[in-house]
Amino acid sequence: MTATAPARPATGRSRRAPGRRAARWPAWRAFLLLTLPMVAGLFVFKYVAIGWGLLLSFNDARGTIALGDWNGLENYRRLLSDPAFTRSLVTILLFTLFIVPVTFAVSLGLAVLVNRLRRGRALFRTTFFIPAAVSYVVGALVWKMSLFSGTPSGVANSLAYLLGYQDSIGWVATVDPPLYWIVLVTVRLWLQTGFYMILFLAGIQQVPAQLYEAARVDGAESEGRLFRHITWPMLRNTSVAVVLLLIINAFQAFDEFYNILASNLSGLGRADGRTPLIHLFQTALGEQNYGAGSAGAFVVTMLIVVFTLLQGRFAGFGRSEEEG
Repeated sequence: MTATAPARPATGRSRRAPGRRAARWPAWRAFLLLTLPMVAGLFVFKYVAIGWGLLLSFNDARGTIALGDWNGLENYRRLLSDPAFTRSLVTILLFTLFIVPVTFAVSLGLAVLVNRLRRGRALFRTTFFIPAAVSYVVGALVWKMSLFSGTPSGVANSLAYLLGYQDSIGWVATVDPPLYWIVLVTVRLWLQTGFYMILFLAGIQQVPAQLYEAARVDGAESEGRLFRHITWPMLRNTSVAVVLLLIINAFQAFDEFYNILASNLSGLGRADGRTPLIHLFQTALGEQNYGAGSAGAFVVTMLIVVFTLLQGRFAGFGRSEEEG
């Protein structure tokens, strides 16, 4: 009979292998190490830049971004009294009032149609979404130089010949009537409709199928009644988000206006072909007036904020179901 060694009492402390570190790094230190570069870059290149731009808007900064020549609200007063800038605000307001509801309606209609497909849904979804991956600069140049080039071989003029027109139409150069608006609106619709269609499609697919089944049992057989009483109310939050994004993107319109009307900015820009961002681009970079450019940037920002708050207030965004 062999004797067994007595068991050692547990001391609550585990043996560590020789050479092993006594303690690991706390999780919060690893978190800081990984996130600090991103947070520092975000702070320097975004928040510091925004704060510096706000300070520049109260300075007479011409040819320099240094502070020191304070002039208070003079940049804002001059900018808002400049007829070219006020006309650019009217231009972007008209563009927003038109492009937002049209894009909303087209995107929602495409989402409903694609959702009803039995086969090929993924194909059509991808096809409509592809333009969203195209650069606005590339899309604007294709529209200007190919589809609406103004030459007899252009796609738009070829279609016009089939309808009986004999002369070539200068879509971009024609000011009376302003046919260039057709070019601007169609390229914006082509570029952004697919993205918002995907948002609506995702919202529609989140509607419980039991609601449609219950409505059919109650006698609501037509697709129109199902959409009006079930789909549309369930898309409330998606619709608010889409309108907010559309308003912000409309006020930030720059690429298509600048690239399509680049050769006519001296003429069309004085009428209704210049957006606020184009005006500020030429003020800040062309005239080296960074103070006025910064002031204009904050004016446009406040317009976006005001329209966003009004839209959210009108749509009841943020209210609970009991309040709504």
